[in-house]
Amino acid sequence: MDSLNSNAPLAERLRPSSVDDYIGQRHLMGEGAVVRRMIDSGRIASFILWGPPGVGKTTLARIIAATVKAPFYTLSAVNSGVKDVREVLERCKADSRSMFTASRPILFIDEIHRFNKSQQDSLLAAVENGTVTLIGATTENPSFEVIRPLLSRAQVYTLNPLTDEELQQLLDRATTHDEILRRHGVEVKSTSALFRFAAGDARKLLNILDLLLQATPDGKPVVIDDNIVTESLQRNPAAYDKNGELHYDIISAFIKSMRGSDPDAAVYWLARMIEGGEEPEFIARRMVIFAAEDIGLANPNALLMANTCFDVIHKIGWPEGRIPLSECAIYLATSVKSNSAYMAIDAALQYVRNTGNLPVPLHLRNAPTKLMADMGYGHNYKYPHSYPGNFVKENYMPEGIERPTFWTPGVNSAEEKLRAMQQIRWHSTPDDKAQ
Repeated sequence: MDSLNSNAPLAERLRPSSVDDYIGQRHLMGEGAVVRRMIDSGRIASFILWGPPGVGKTTLARIIAATVKAPFYTLSAVNSGVKDVREVLERCKADSRSMFTASRPILFIDEIHRFNKSQQDSLLAAVENGTVTLIGATTENPSFEVIRPLLSRAQVYTLNPLTDEELQQLLDRATTHDEILRRHGVEVKSTSALFRFAAGDARKLLNILDLLLQATPDGKPVVIDDNIVTESLQRNPAAYDKNGELHYDIISAFIKSMRGSDPDAAVYWLARMIEGGEEPEFIARRMVIFAAEDIGLANPNALLMANTCFDVIHKIGWPEGRIPLSECAIYLATSVKSNSAYMAIDAALQYVRNTGNLPVPLHLRNAPTKLMADMGYGHNYKYPHSYPGNFVKENYMPEGIERPTFWTPGVNSAEEKLRAMQQIRWHSTPDDKAQ
């Protein structure tokens, strides 16, 4: 592959233009794989490519259009509005009617997740009636960011970060196919740091090579060595987007590590978020939720500690805020666990949705006026403090329903054992009217 423009970045100079040059995504582009079959048949269906940056989403769309010889239009959701979409669709409509067009026009929309609902709605008719083949690209989960009618008209294909073997293929191609690198010469001593910094991102790897190339005097070979790469980049910029998919993946791993009682893993994911520039309030807020949801009655002090951590973060911020966050994460990870309160309220909510607004029994109603008292409000209410042990069995549920059980206590701590005993006491009273 020859260089197109010596002033263009290496990633652009080396962008593949054919199926054979495409590296990675064997599950989609390997022999017999779903996208490869579409290309080979020349019949391209609408689909959305979901994956991290630098794994070949845009390149794949261009290769498909070039291979099937389809008119190719591209929009970026960052700077395109409904008007732009309609104008492009009109041009696509004209192309689809043309006798000189062999394949249906392809509209590639980069960062389709940034389109709002009305912008996505404007695509529906053209996709459904075959005016255009839509190829969308997104780094975000389409389930959350793409409207359902559009998802029903387009398959979603996931692209994966490149493996070290695939990064090695890319490195080999760069050193043998790019004119400028060939002219300089490349001396590869070690690739561990290069691949680590690239983190499965082809564009990032090529940008690092560009950086090394620019720092190499004329007449000298470009040296790829762990120490040189690390010194050139100064530090590893954490692969983290506070508004992106990885943001949700890492907080999920953080929560699951605490739920699984693994403090080391919890602190690791906490460090990933801190290093990536996550807002401390976001982390602390999720720990408050975790303390109630996953620890609950097994250790009610966990909620107090998480809430205190949230307050402290507001007072001290970074960098010292990392310390109470770590303290709280370790405490929550090592605490006994119970989700009984969480399960109880969800079960009760579902019961309420199924049964509707059942009336409050008269004996449980308040009677602030004489009229209401005369109507029976509060009549025959049993005041627990008037009975031995401050307990009396009473009906506190709506009349005419079989009593449901929402809370099933665990036995993971003294706190919940006590509540379990109280629950057993309530159920074990033999006669509703005995007291």
